[in-house]
Amino acid sequence: MPSESSPRSASGGELTTLAAGLAIPYSPHAPTAHQAAFLLLDELGIREALYGGAAGGGKSDALLMAALRYVATPGYAALILRRTFAVLSLPGAIMDRAKDWLIGRVAWNEQAKTFAFPSGATLTFGYLEAEKDKYRYQSAEFQFIAFDELTQFEETQYRYLFSRLRRLDGSPVPIRMRSGSNPGGRGHDWVRRRFLLARDPSRAFVPARMDDNPHLDQAEYRRTLAELHPLDRARLEHGDWEVQPSGGFFERDWFPAVPAAPALADRVRYWDKAATAGGGDWTAGVKLARAGGLWLVEHVVRGRWAGPQRERVIRQTAAADGPGTSVVVEQEPGSGGKDSARESVRNLAGFPAYWEPVSGDKPSRAKPLAAQAAAGNVRIVEGDWNLAFLDELTAFPSGSFDDQVDAAAGAFNWLARAEIDDVGCY
Repeated sequence: MPSESSPRSASGGELTTLAAGLAIPYSPHAPTAHQAAFLLLDELGIREALYGGAAGGGKSDALLMAALRYVATPGYAALILRRTFAVLSLPGAIMDRAKDWLIGRVAWNEQAKTFAFPSGATLTFGYLEAEKDKYRYQSAEFQFIAFDELTQFEETQYRYLFSRLRRLDGSPVPIRMRSGSNPGGRGHDWVRRRFLLARDPSRAFVPARMDDNPHLDQAEYRRTLAELHPLDRARLEHGDWEVQPSGGFFERDWFPAVPAAPALADRVRYWDKAATAGGGDWTAGVKLARAGGLWLVEHVVRGRWAGPQRERVIRQTAAADGPGTSVVVEQEPGSGGKDSARESVRNLAGFPAYWEPVSGDKPSRAKPLAAQAAAGNVRIVEGDWNLAFLDELTAFPSGSFDDQVDAAAGAFNWLARAEIDDVGCY
């Protein structure tokens, strides 16, 4: 259990006292109270943590301080990542700030983007612009890895870097994965689920608030943020992780949850196939049931898979759904989309499988489903996929992704048709 002086139970005044007592090598100033709470997670043995919230909350300084805590230890290696090299190199960004703190005191290798400390410890800066860039660190070994602006990264990149965290037996240096981020960005949903909703005791979330940063001209920055869209302002000024973009098509309360769908129903699993694995769009398969005048979203499968793995997932899902569920694969325009859809249907031999050419824009295809949901005729079956599904629907068409929307709309339109026209089947 945390002690009374731990960051999980200390009062604001106690944290301020603890912060003043934290000696961070090479830091030009002591940590703020919330930065101290983040840094003192080391003493609690917390391996994974996010310092996240409002802009101007001191997140970059907190990450840099965390990286520097153990640079007096021989062999210690730290890595700080941004999504692109262009962002990493910006004036005032975390690498530039590290230079302000360290140049003239610590050896700097510009080509390797690495500081080498007198103890032999190193602090390296890098980037993960493409999904494959994570393999650049395949043979490396670090005791500390930090992601600056985590919501700009893919979850696959973040999870892979855990494989680079290791230490020699008996080393006194803790193994740490640390991140800082504002709400928003393409990774907002997975970061929110991982740190704010999962309630995993091995992970910690420390809120970053503008008021906690005494080094910032807060009044002037608030005047600047007042020019933003209300969604962006809520996220950047107040650090609000719960506010979601509203695309105006779907409302969250249009989808009441039920424990299960009726056994007797017409069912289809509709697939929207992403073109690539790793980052980018998702492959989504939405299972929809129609029972009387109700439509029930029963299940969603969603992932980023390479071609052969994606086909295995589609076939395994069809086997789990059973023969009473038709399988439909959306055929994207062009010869490549036609070949891909037909390949999926051929791989589903033995199941009631079809391909469907699509036309028209995405909002037009989603309107029939939205109309029935607004009328109170759609339900959602309880499951761990609900949150990601509803987040995407309520953001459509303004959100970063629309694969689940496409699949749900496709499933609805398929079941709603009185006759099957212009489809192929094996």
